[in-house]
Amino acid sequence: MKKIIAVDGPAGAGKSTVSKIVAARLGYTYIDTGAMYRAVALKVLESGKPVEEVTGDIEIKLDEAGKVFLDGREVTKEIRTPEVSRGASDVAKFGFVRKKLTELQREMATQGSVIMDGRDIGTQVLPNADLKIFLTATVEERARRRFEELKAKNFAADFEQIKKEISLRDKQDSEREIAPLKMAEDAVLLDTTNLTIEQVVAEILRLAQT
Repeated sequence: MKKIIAVDGPAGAGKSTVSKIVAARLGYTYIDTGAMYRAVALKVLESGKPVEEVTGDIEIKLDEAGKVFLDGREVTKEIRTPEVSRGASDVAKFGFVRKKLTELQREMATQGSVIMDGRDIGTQVLPNADLKIFLTATVEERARRRFEELKAKNFAADFEQIKKEISLRDKQDSEREIAPLKMAEDAVLLDTTNLTIEQVVAEILRLAQT
């Protein structure tokens, strides 16, 4: 059984959804690194302070139920707004933000069997992970998923605008100088475009047990 599982991929590929399910099935701890960047973005937006000032004394914690805490306050729902999503990409560009969060993420990974998802887990955060997965899907499919997700949460959503934002996020994440989004050489590529959630989960479970 693989003890440390790293799941990377672009926005909307299904990383969080399947990672949560796999963690529950295996009894592993799920670590959503994207939520940590969202928490930094939320603090920047709420405080109006520069990201370097905000990052210095920030405290981010994730519990076993998937709840996110920022400086002692639960912000699980607050970090899922479109505005915070855009801000997360912006704060992720800064090396000092990535350094601080990477240290926290590595520390979390030492506390037992974990599945951690993000954009640089297999290449930067946990390069020695026992299993590396790279999830992807077409831009159209990822936009459709995000559109449906926002509608379900009663957020205003425009499919074409979401598609543009995802394409821009892909460009920003893959072209940034520090820890860009890319597939690790030893990762397994899973295209989820035409797969159900359960099919993706089943494949990751199979890989984890081989």
